[in-house]
Amino acid sequence: EHGLGSDVPLKDPNRTVSSFALQIKYGQNTSFESFSCDPSKTKDGIGNIEENPTVHGLQGLPDLEFRHLGSTFKELGKCMVDLGLCLARTCDKVIGGRELEQSILDSCSAKGRLIHYHSTMDNLILKEINRRSRAVTKKVRMVTHNSSSPREPETSGNINFPEWKTAALDEQRKMENLSADNCSKHRCRRTSFSNLWQQWHYDYGIFTILTPPLFISSAPMEDCTLGSRSQPFSSPDGHTYLQLFDATENKILVVKSPPGSFIVQVGEAADILSRGRLQSTLHSVCRPVDFENISRETFVVFLQPAWSKTLSHPRHLLNAKPIQGKLTPEDETSSKSQQLMQEILQKIPPLSSRLREGMTFAEFSRETTKQYYGGSGTQSRDK
Repeated sequence: EHGLGSDVPLKDPNRTVSSFALQIKYGQNTSFESFSCDPSKTKDGIGNIEENPTVHGLQGLPDLEFRHLGSTFKELGKCMVDLGLCLARTCDKVIGGRELEQSILDSCSAKGRLIHYHSTMDNLILKEINRRSRAVTKKVRMVTHNSSSPREPETSGNINFPEWKTAALDEQRKMENLSADNCSKHRCRRTSFSNLWQQWHYDYGIFTILTPPLFISSAPMEDCTLGSRSQPFSSPDGHTYLQLFDATENKILVVKSPPGSFIVQVGEAADILSRGRLQSTLHSVCRPVDFENISRETFVVFLQPAWSKTLSHPRHLLNAKPIQGKLTPEDETSSKSQQLMQEILQKIPPLSSRLREGMTFAEFSRETTKQYYGGSGTQSRDK
């Protein structure tokens, strides 16, 4: 309906995220001066909103029916491409040349993703839907096989497993007990090494631009039908639950970002093209420790070189030391934390093993995906 697809296998009930995705196209002669984030102005090309002059998404007004999701997706994505080009130009001035900016321009395309990180309730609902779907399919096959009178499979709108509602109601009570006096003390501030929405990894593009996340709390429907009631839930102290590993200081850092800002992560392609002047960030997204029925929403744009871009093996990789993963004393809470950190780092295939001299960016991205998530990859679900 909005021209948006998904890059997540939606048939997997155990997935931790769902997403809308779209390739955002732009021309090689694009410059950051040509972009505007004002949705009241009509432009040609991507994000044309002439048919929807009252689009609300970027003005902060509610659009509960998602009527303008597609145009808002493109318009916001275009603004974030703008930011990436501006940042690339600034970095090029320091590094010398135009390698980063030109690589982004030559790509003529960036990937936009609107990501929903599932709450515990989301996953329980998905599993219940999957269970019912399999039950219906089985009944239909039995009816067909036995040549008996066709009957509509009986399904109930109610959820039969009590732990779903019990967990959700417990979560709701926690939320209701939060007051202005104790919110800074109790609201989901703690982070986790292993309870993650997204596993530790490096992005392999140039820049990843993200909006600060929106958190949504879920509660079961009053009649226990298959669904949930949701309401926005502000994150304490601006915590995003995006975690970075600082290899220089051996620290885990939690990113804070105020509303209205953008987060920019450096990808491995920027590391390569800048010859190590920019360093890619090892990161993950952790779940709030104290609350389970919180979902996380964020919009992301991935800027990358053209698929045909040839990459050189930078000299700084030859002398790169492996990450040791030993936490500093203030972060070291237990031997278990140390063990978890070592396990995390073992799942990160080093850049030197994924990059060969003369590789195209397409070949590098395929090799990276293979070493992370392929059948024998470090983060394969088959392991």
